[in-house]
Formats: sequence, C-alpha cells, structure tokens
Amino acid sequence: MYDKNTVEKAINLHQATYGSRPTAMAYAPGRIEVLGNHTDYNEGTVLSAAINMGHCFCISSSDKPGITLTAGDIGETTSFDLESDERLDKKVQWANYVKGVMFYLHDQGIEIDSVNCTFLGSIPMGAGLSSSAALEVVTAYAVLEYTGKTLDKKEIGILCQAAENNFAGCNCGLLDQFSSIFGVHHGMIHSDFRTLATHPVKLPDDVVFLMINPHIKHALADSPYNERRISCEKAAEKLDSLLAQPIKALRDVSWNKFMYLRHKLDPEQAGRAAHIIGEITRVEQSVELLKSNHLEDFGQLLFDSHESSRTQFENSCKELDLVVEAAREAGALGARLSGGGWGGSVVALVHAAEAETICTAIINDCKSKGLQPTAEIIVPSSGATVIKHV
Repeated sequence: MYDKNTVEKAINLHQATYGSRPTAMAYAPGRIEVLGNHTDYNEGTVLSAAINMGHCFCISSSDKPGITLTAGDIGETTSFDLESDERLDKKVQWANYVKGVMFYLHDQGIEIDSVNCTFLGSIPMGAGLSSSAALEVVTAYAVLEYTGKTLDKKEIGILCQAAENNFAGCNCGLLDQFSSIFGVHHGMIHSDFRTLATHPVKLPDDVVFLMINPHIKHALADSPYNERRISCEKAAEKLDSLLAQPIKALRDVSWNKFMYLRHKLDPEQAGRAAHIIGEITRVEQSVELLKSNHLEDFGQLLFDSHESSRTQFENSCKELDLVVEAAREAGALGARLSGGGWGGSVVALVHAAEAETICTAIINDCKSKGLQPTAEIIVPSSGATVIKHV
C-alpha cells in the first residue's frame, strides 16, 4: 500500500521537469515511534509503525553526466557526482540525504550516473515523522530498481543510516530506516537493535493513532540529539565499571540493577540512563499487554514514556507537553512525543470510533493555549516498495 496521490504527483512533476516519464519509481513511508525513545543506538528495542504518508522517488536517464536532482516539495534542483564523499553545500542540505545513499551504493559496486531524479513527499517536514529516513530509503529502493540490483533489507537500512550519519550530520540509530522498510499494515514493528531482528505486532482492529503537530521547527542535526547519545555512552561506561557483568550498552542493565546503582552516577547521566532503561522495559511490557488486549495499560505506558522524556531525558518542550496533556484530557488512551524530540509531533492512541471527537477536542484545547496545531489520523501501513505500474 502506498500514497497513490503522492506517486502520481511525483511522476507528473518528473515528466514536466525533464520531459520524459521515469523508468524507475519507489515509495517509502514515514514512521511514528510508538515506544522506545532513543533506545535504538543503545542497542535496545522499539515499537514503531510505518505511516500512510511518505516519499516517492523517480529516475530516468539523462544525456548529461552526474546526478540531477529535483526536490518537488520545495521546487529546487541541484546536481552532483559521486566521485567524492564531500557534503554538498548547506543551501542544498536536503540533497545530502540522497547523495549519501547513492555514494554508499556506489561503494558497493552499484553504479548510477547520467540520471534525472525527482522526489516528492506527503510527510510534513519537521514533524518528527522521519521524512529524512523515508527519503534515504526511497532513494535506495529506486536506485536498486533502476540498476537492476538487489540488497538485503537490513543492509539497505544500515546503508541509509550511514548516509544520515556521515552526509547529513545526525548520529542517528536504525529505528527510522527500519520502520520505513519493515512496516506492516495495521500493525507495529518490534525491532531489536542488537540482533537487528524485527517482528510484527498486531494492533486491535478498533484502534488508530492520531498525529498532532504543533508546528515547532525540528531538525535532529541541529538539536541536542548527538549530545544525548554521548551522555548515554558515558552512563553505560560508568555502569560497566560498577557491575560484574559486561555492559556494552544501556540495554544490558536491568531496571532493578540500575535503580540500585543510580546514586553512583552523576545526576545528568542518571537521568539519561533512567529514560533509556525505562523505555526498553516499557517496550517489552507493551508487547505482552497487547497480546492480551490490555489497551488501557498499554496506553498508560505511552503517558509514562512522555513523562520520562520530559523529566529524565529532557527532550520534550512546553508545546509537546501541552499537546500530551490535551490528549489526556480529551480521553486518549495514551500519548507521547514521537521521535527525537525538541519539537516534532505527538502520537496519541485512541479508539477508532472516537478518533474524530478526540482529535477535535485536542485541537480546540491547544488553540485555547496559543498553539496552532494540525492533526491527522494515522493508519499503520506497509513498508517501502518499488512501484511497477501506476
């Protein structure tokens, strides 16, 4: 399943820009992070879902050497080659996500040159729905289709992560890329970022997610994201020195052992570790709760997660806190910030029959407090795909 409207618009734009229809096309969705905030780079587990919004990427041949790339969302075009790993100018920072993916595919012997490319998306930029990872994944899928090559899905995710780390400057984990690749219709993905195993988790038929965007500027590369990662690594090193068992990452520390030793960490590291270890615990509790359809208990874990983000990891902000509280007051089963934080969106779990009513109540409450949010009902969707026929 893909967003047909976005795909049709992308194809039409490509043809209008370059004078020919694309010969290779792909689509990749954004994602919501349901539980497991910042746990991916701590080798933990995450619950996420691909969403019914994404990017389409189109490719056709060109008589000019190099890559010509048009960003349909902002109406800009740039060109580059793959001879070096030099980042493109910040004025076209958006193109670094694409260049990074193509560069690493080139490194693996997957050659692409003399092409015209267009991408267009329906994911609101800066909404914390991982538009950047969707762009990386859709680039990889389209290039592989154009060149007639294949790669294992996990390899694609790792390659796209490297592109974001080294070309876009965000030291992210694998959550966003895996969510876009392994999405399942009306379900979530349980990902283990130590083993890289993924498993589908069924959602009850009568629940959906709301995505509430208070429209706060959000760019992980400019946020304290990288600082938080360093702090987590330092906390793991300290706990490794305090425990007899080897601690490679915060994933290796149980909640009970952490609470016993918490006072021996400095306050900042203790807060960061509490959030990560607590999140991993909540993810695993959630899988069991959903097996027995304990939706209210699952929803409460979303509220608990947001409170941990607010007080322990300090990656929330007042606008997101207001949205979460509005969701609680409106009757949502659970709500929390989704993604890296410091902006972006809130994800709320609701019964499908109440979605419109709760959505309206959240919007009205937020507007009364000076925010101008937008909201959409999110349908968990299938992962990235090559498009053969339109």
